[in-house]
Amino acid sequence: MNGKVPSILLSMALVAGALTGCGGNDNDNETSSPKASEPASSGSPSASTPASETPKDEKPTEITIMLPLNTSETPPDTIKNEVEKLTNTKLTYQFFPADTYEEKLNASLATGSLPEVTYLKNQATFIQMKGAIRDGQFWEIGPYLKDFPNLSKLKEQILNNTKVDGKLYSLYIGRPLARQGLIYRKDWADKLGLKAPETVADVVAMAKAFTEKDPDGDGKPNTIGLADRNDLVYGAFKTLASWLGTPNNWGEKDGQLQPDFTFPQYIASMDVMKEIRDAKAMNQDFAATSKTDQVNLFTSGQAGMYIGAMSDVDSLNKDLVKNVPTAVVDTKALIKGPNGELSTWAIPGYNNVVLFPKGAVKDEEELKKVLAFFDKMMTPEVANVMYWGIEGTHYTVEDGKAKASDNKELTEREVKGFKDSVIGEAETNGMYEGYYTLEARIHAEEFTVENEKIAIHDPAAALDSATYTEKGTELQNIITDATYQYIYGKLDKAGFEKEIATWKSRGGDKIIEEFNAAYKK
Repeated sequence: MNGKVPSILLSMALVAGALTGCGGNDNDNETSSPKASEPASSGSPSASTPASETPKDEKPTEITIMLPLNTSETPPDTIKNEVEKLTNTKLTYQFFPADTYEEKLNASLATGSLPEVTYLKNQATFIQMKGAIRDGQFWEIGPYLKDFPNLSKLKEQILNNTKVDGKLYSLYIGRPLARQGLIYRKDWADKLGLKAPETVADVVAMAKAFTEKDPDGDGKPNTIGLADRNDLVYGAFKTLASWLGTPNNWGEKDGQLQPDFTFPQYIASMDVMKEIRDAKAMNQDFAATSKTDQVNLFTSGQAGMYIGAMSDVDSLNKDLVKNVPTAVVDTKALIKGPNGELSTWAIPGYNNVVLFPKGAVKDEEELKKVLAFFDKMMTPEVANVMYWGIEGTHYTVEDGKAKASDNKELTEREVKGFKDSVIGEAETNGMYEGYYTLEARIHAEEFTVENEKIAIHDPAAALDSATYTEKGTELQNIITDATYQYIYGKLDKAGFEKEIATWKSRGGDKIIEEFNAAYKK
């Protein structure tokens, strides 16, 4: 996606599976403060219209909210009660497990039982919901945003990425555009005399050295360089491919958009992954490895590299030092491709959206009341409660930033369920940026800011294709399987190109045609 997860082809076809593969945590790519580059407005109550301006005698607005639960248990009412007081609402949260959320969403849609506020699961679910949106089952909210001082601050580019046929039906949960990078064992690198990788070739060399040169010093051949998983988007492949200059889902070639896997850089990226795997410098069965198992490879001390969301470094480090107390991790991005150029991929700036079903929101007056709640959510006092929790319990303020409590289990239980529903990002809702003490995380935040400057955007992120909506996921499986087969050495370049031809003949040519028609409008 930011906001990827891009909404077309490679990312979108895989993102639902990718998120499921992340243990229902919306990929852990989404666990840090949404924006780390402009702290000036963060936490300042004057940054937005105060939530407390609601007249005291006004009757609370009753709202039912359906959303995916990315934790093992439903949160208590601690945060809900505080939000109700700040927004003058009576809220009913319907939490459903993320792993089965799409089934619940589809069943509720089919029976007309969606509540006033309906969160989707991720960008892939949004693609699937476009048919119902076009059928008129949800309110178009674009014309109303100008009437709400805080909602009108939402970023136009990201809103455009969520439009359907040029109309806005949703509010977005913002995310940094480009937080992907490398997390690695700095203590191993230091022991072997390796500097932080500057190029893709350096990354490959580090993976091989971590495998072959006994970085843990136990005299046994029991380490590998890279831990990866069955996810070509949020695992290592897409990030490595972007370092090599591969387009982000779609790129321009001969004056028209073409899918990324038709570009030579995609082949080069598969070659690099194949080189690492052939050297046995990564887990050989990565195409069948879950995120849980990937994480265990790193935190057990067996693997020394992890390419993905740099924000994962906190949890990786926490569990690693339990097993290897002397371990030291660090993060690195800004990895140069073969031509010395810097690039990385960007999501469309969001990881989820919220819709307002006409079956539950009966008229314009009721819609405005629901939107007024979200306008209050986009104030620092409400956004901080929902994202960080209760000050003094779940976090403290250090240097104008939110420092999470050491009691992570309490925060996970009480806050996480609400955190995943906050609209906008720190730039637009004024909530606190995160305060970090782990040096690797501090570096990750810095790299995230720098990544935005070199980010490759998906030119088709806001475009639609009827054929893609109907067949995109099915067709993408052809390319996904072919990519794994190539990296495993079971398919050569000619074989891969044959699979591309199959993709085109089964509907891919029509997808290309439709996206280009939309692109040229």
